[in-house]
Amino acid sequence: MTTTATRTPSGPAGPAPRPVPGPGHGPAPTKAAARTRAALSRTAVNAALALVAAYTLLPLAWLVLAATKSRRDLFATAPYSPGEFHLFDNLAELFTYGDGIFGRWLGNSLLYTVLGSTASALISVACGYAFHAYEFRHKEALFAVVLAGVLVPATVLQLPLYLMASAAGAVNTYAAYLVPALVSPFGVYLARVFAEGYVPDEVLAAARVDGAGELRVFTHVSFPMLWPGFVTIFLFTFTGIWNNFYGALTMLSDERLYPVSLGLFMWNRSVYQQPELYPLVITGSLVSVVPLVLAFLGLQRFWRSGLTAGAVK
Repeated sequence: MTTTATRTPSGPAGPAPRPVPGPGHGPAPTKAAARTRAALSRTAVNAALALVAAYTLLPLAWLVLAATKSRRDLFATAPYSPGEFHLFDNLAELFTYGDGIFGRWLGNSLLYTVLGSTASALISVACGYAFHAYEFRHKEALFAVVLAGVLVPATVLQLPLYLMASAAGAVNTYAAYLVPALVSPFGVYLARVFAEGYVPDEVLAAARVDGAGELRVFTHVSFPMLWPGFVTIFLFTFTGIWNNFYGALTMLSDERLYPVSLGLFMWNRSVYQQPELYPLVITGSLVSVVPLVLAFLGLQRFWRSGLTAGAVK
């Protein structure tokens, strides 16, 4: 018997066979499935953000509702249910109680924060610019000291600051609360970071070649570029000084010098002996939040401004 061998043609005899998918490899996902997964991911992220926002805003919502209630409704109604609208009556009582002492506290807080934040931000920006623009001996060692100051909690410094103020005879004065706020190690660190990112060395060299002095280079060339950094440091310092309750408690004993945070604390400590102070504490707490909200809403646009865009070509 003769066996005939079948030869396989050397050229292509037709379409190549489709590869068989191995284990664990399914068909490619369709566009609809990809869109569904993306929608589910966005929904999960938005739900998590909504929970965080609710957790943050619920105390503020309670504060707003409580400040609009009368003293009777404050204890007779549920926490998040509205009562009779008495906000304007509460505000009138707040600013007339104790010969208008709350208005003085609010003015003190604005004086401390606006003056202290402006001076502190200017000092921080100048120091951060100097660390960036100049070379001097032990530069990095000094900056390491500044970074070490960032790590020290503010409460640890209150006793040494009180002893220094007592030795200088400045306890229970505006200066005792204001002067320590002028020094901000974190502000200096942040200002150097902004200077390294916003003030190119080429711009400084060009200004010096044109004959500008160092003070003019800083005030007319560098500072406009550093304006977003100045505003950022100002807001950080503004919030820190406004909420510096422990510093005020340590340095001040005259209620005419109290900031609003310490004044409200003193009222809240007396609510058991004077229950009429409880609505005033709530309404005063709401009023004390307003300057912070206005400061952030009014200045946040400067954070997004890129003043050095196109400065270096």
